[in-house]
Amino acid sequence: MGWTRLVALLCAISLAGVLVFPIWRIELSAPQYPEGLVLKIYANKLGGGVDVVNGLNHYIGMRTLHEKDFVEFQVLPYIIGCLIFFGILTVIINKRWFFFVWSGFFILFAITAIIDFYRWEYNYGHNLDPTAPIQVPGMTYQPPLIGYKQLLNFGAYSIPDAGGWIFIAVGLMLFAFSIIEIRQIRKMHLPNKTTKAVLAASLFFLNSCSTEPRPIKMGVDACDFCKMTISDARFGGEVTTKKGKSYVFDDMHCISGFLKSKYLDQKEIAEIYLVDFAKQGQFVKAGESLLLTSEALNSPMNGNVAAFSSADSLKKFNLQFKGTETNWNAVIR
Repeated sequence: MGWTRLVALLCAISLAGVLVFPIWRIELSAPQYPEGLVLKIYANKLGGGVDVVNGLNHYIGMRTLHEKDFVEFQVLPYIIGCLIFFGILTVIINKRWFFFVWSGFFILFAITAIIDFYRWEYNYGHNLDPTAPIQVPGMTYQPPLIGYKQLLNFGAYSIPDAGGWIFIAVGLMLFAFSIIEIRQIRKMHLPNKTTKAVLAASLFFLNSCSTEPRPIKMGVDACDFCKMTISDARFGGEVTTKKGKSYVFDDMHCISGFLKSKYLDQKEIAEIYLVDFAKQGQFVKAGESLLLTSEALNSPMNGNVAAFSSADSLKKFNLQFKGTETNWNAVIR
C-alpha cells in the first residue's frame, strides 16, 4: 500500500478541483455566432452563455435551462465531498479492502453520473414544445454525450472541462492501482516459479533425507534380500539409512540375513522397522516391538516371526498360533 496510499491522498486532494472548476462544457458554433457559444456545467451550477442558449432553445421548442430544475446541483457537491473524505480516510486506515471499497464506490458513481447526463441530454433534446416557432419533422436536438454532432446549422461539441478531466484522471489512477494491488495479493498467495522450484527442491531434500519408513507396495515391491515379490502384508519390515534410503523385506528371516550380510555398515543404519502383524500397513520400531515365533504363522520365507506394537495384540494372536514370545535381540542373534 506504499505508492497506493500516496496515490489515494493525491486523488482525494485533486477531487477538490471538481468542486471549483467546470466539469463539462458544450460548445456551439454557427455562422451567426462566429465567436461561438459555450455552456459550462459545474458541480452546483450552470455557467457560460446560459441566457443566449435559452433564447435559442425557445425557437426550436427545447426547455429553458434553470439550475433549480436540476436536483444534481443540490447533491453532487455532497457526493464529491464524501469521495474526498473517504479518500483521506483510506490514507489514514491504510487497508487494501478500504481502498477497494472507495475505488469501487468512485467507479460506480462515475458510471451513474454518465448515465444521468445522457438521460438529461435525451430529455431536453427530445421533449420539444409542439408550438415552437421552428419545427422540423422528425428532428431532435440531443447534444452528443461526448464528441461532435450537427444540429441544424449549429455544430455541437460535448467534452470534459477542467473538473471533468480531473475526475477522469482520478478514476483512471484508482482503477490502475486497484489492478496493481490485486496483483500484489495474488503474488502473496501464489508463489512465483523460483519460489515453487525452491519449495519443490526443499521437499525433495527433506523426503530424500527422511528416515521414516515408506509404505510397502504389495505385489509390486520386491524383497531386497531374497528378491521375491512382497505379497503378505502381515510380515516383513524395512531398514532405513541416515541418507534416507529404504530397503524393504518380506520376512523376518530376510531382515536378519540382510543385517548379517554386512551389506550396510551399522553406522549407516538409521532405524529398523517391522510390520505390525495386527495392524497391517503400519510399522513398529524393531527395538520397541513385541515378537511371537510360531511354525503356525507360515510366513513367506519361513522366518515365522510376527511383530506387535502392543502386548494385548500379541496375547490375542498367541491364543490362535500358540507360539513363543520373544524380542528383537533374541531374533537377530
